[in-house]
Amino acid sequence: MALFIEHNAPVIVQGITGHQGMTHTARMLKTGTNIVGGVNPRKAGTEVVYPGARNGEDAHIPVYATVAEAKAATGAKASVIFVPPRFAKSAIVEAVEAEIGLIVVITEGIPVADTAYCVALAQQHGVRIIGPNCPGLITLSDDPASPGVNLGIIPDGIVRRGPLGLVSKSGTLTYQLMGELSEYGFTACLGVGGDPIVGTTLLEALQQFNDDPDTKAVVMIGEIGGSAEQEAAAWAHEHMTKPIVAYIAGFTAPEGKQMGHAGAIVSGGKGTARDKKEALEAVGIKVGRTPAQTAQYMREVMSKLG
Repeated sequence: MALFIEHNAPVIVQGITGHQGMTHTARMLKTGTNIVGGVNPRKAGTEVVYPGARNGEDAHIPVYATVAEAKAATGAKASVIFVPPRFAKSAIVEAVEAEIGLIVVITEGIPVADTAYCVALAQQHGVRIIGPNCPGLITLSDDPASPGVNLGIIPDGIVRRGPLGLVSKSGTLTYQLMGELSEYGFTACLGVGGDPIVGTTLLEALQQFNDDPDTKAVVMIGEIGGSAEQEAAAWAHEHMTKPIVAYIAGFTAPEGKQMGHAGAIVSGGKGTARDKKEALEAVGIKVGRTPAQTAQYMREVMSKLG
């Protein structure tokens, strides 16, 4: 079973001709992601060439004027957005209205009001947004003929296919825990983003992993700010049938100071790492004080699962 998106699904990149779009499209292609087009109204009708990026062969990626045009020409089922914050809302709206099933928004610094509008619109259209301000999504496959999908900036080659799922509010901690648990491997690793409003929450990611027969246990990485971890814990207590191990970043964060992500701020004594740890542990979820300890907790879980 594929999580969030089918293996080898056709993907487009909005902002493909910018520096970030060019750089990460080349990397995504080399990992086997089936990128079939890009979108840039000013460069429609051209193509971007990535030497040796597709199994040693040059990849010629056509550029279209609109997402709707790109979807009609390629059958795209997902879009990755590398667009500056001031243009991000229009780019997301365009992808939603074209009914692209999965939209991964890497862009950081999008106004919260813009994100709220886009998330509400996506829900109306039955479209899933991942992000914004996130590293994206990677799914793993054992089948060379049907490779997994790497959408965003998550480094490839860290892990193989395996029984774990990973969902995180942090980018770099995602990569660290992937590395820490590389001996097991993952079905999918998902960065939901650290903004106050995101398209896919920790809770929604847990629901997907819980429904996936190949995922046997889940690592959840949270951080200070908001109540997403507490909401996920409450849902997991009632519905989750698979073990979860968690890590919360920010135990030493001072109150009132933003720490990295826009949503990572403790205000009025709420949203602290301690609050989140207590909520998770109250429903039986072990919480590591360090990434290494978190990985060790998961090894203990896996040893019991056999």
